[in-house]
Amino acid sequence: MAPHLPPFRITGAHVLRDGEMQQRSVSVADGLMARGPFPEVDLSGYLILPGIIDLHGDGFEHHMAPRPTAPLPLAVGLASFDKEAAANGVTTAYLAQSWSWEGGHRSPDHAEFVLDALAAYRPQAITDLRVQLRAETHLVAEVPRLIDTVRRHRIDYVVFNDHLEEGFQMSRLAPAGFAIWARKVGKTPEELAEAIQSARERKREVPRSLRMLAEAFDALGVSYGSHDDPDGETREMFRMIGARIAEFPLTHRTAAAAHAMFSPVIMGAPNVLRGRSQAGNASASELVSMGLCDALVSDYHIPALPVAAWTLVDKGILSLPRAWALISANPAEILRMTDRGRLDPGKRADLVVMNAETRRIEATISGGALAHLSGEAARRFLAQPRLQRTDLPLAAE
Repeated sequence: MAPHLPPFRITGAHVLRDGEMQQRSVSVADGLMARGPFPEVDLSGYLILPGIIDLHGDGFEHHMAPRPTAPLPLAVGLASFDKEAAANGVTTAYLAQSWSWEGGHRSPDHAEFVLDALAAYRPQAITDLRVQLRAETHLVAEVPRLIDTVRRHRIDYVVFNDHLEEGFQMSRLAPAGFAIWARKVGKTPEELAEAIQSARERKREVPRSLRMLAEAFDALGVSYGSHDDPDGETREMFRMIGARIAEFPLTHRTAAAAHAMFSPVIMGAPNVLRGRSQAGNASASELVSMGLCDALVSDYHIPALPVAAWTLVDKGILSLPRAWALISANPAEILRMTDRGRLDPGKRADLVVMNAETRRIEATISGGALAHLSGEAARRFLAQPRLQRTDLPLAAE
């Protein structure tokens, strides 16, 4: 991580504290939110918000391979994604990496490559980058390896996917789309169909393998959930084995069932931004308005996170404090991250500095280090002599 900024105090801004916007000062010292009469930075006209916590994003794949046939070195892709996250106010980001029978960039081998690359890159990261493993339920042959990988890499978040039947039906009813899917994972349609058939043949082993995984995750303190639950019965099954988090339930009824089971519901910020699901599933905005959505994630587009919060405000669905909680305090609570998500003394110093007029994020502080700086906020920070450090990585425009 980048070095901590010297102790400082922000004055003049409106700060999100205790569930409301307050005109007050906030201090940062030694990487934490603090109290103290430190050198002041006047940020009148700005909003100070908790850093965004993104629990699920696969947009990093575009940084790894800008074109499907043109992959870049993983370290280059991670650095590019890290900078994009910081520029959009994200201070903790979970890379949603598949662990699937599909193969290619969704295979266990590739997941291991990503985890190894991230471990090597992490000392120079400007945000807190982590990995969420998306484990396909029918990849039963790799259950021991999955448990070992989670243990070795200290993975703290796993979700179960089951896209097998969807893939089988696509192979029969939509051969053109199936061929595109196969090409994306580096297979011929015949090879992908064979992988699907092999996984289907082990269907009876899935319940036992899920119980094995649940027991191992419980012992390791891993949070786990399910992805794309189609109905309440599926959510109930996953909840019974301990997979308490419901990612992207497909219908309103499924989301309602999840809430009845005290399962936190996570939806995509692009869904809010577009006003609908790109796949024709449940509307995230409607779920938020019904009290059936607990957190928003970037899904496939990380810039959507702060804009989605403002979209909910502009539509009159939520106040800014409640909308911003969907991408900060609530995700922290869902994953039991007690050190972040709020701007309270003693918490990790993760802050977003947003121009109140333009709503533009002009600075991001991650763990007390400067991750992004631009615009008028840059001039004000640099006007404070104590903050003019030559070893700070400025992610300017």
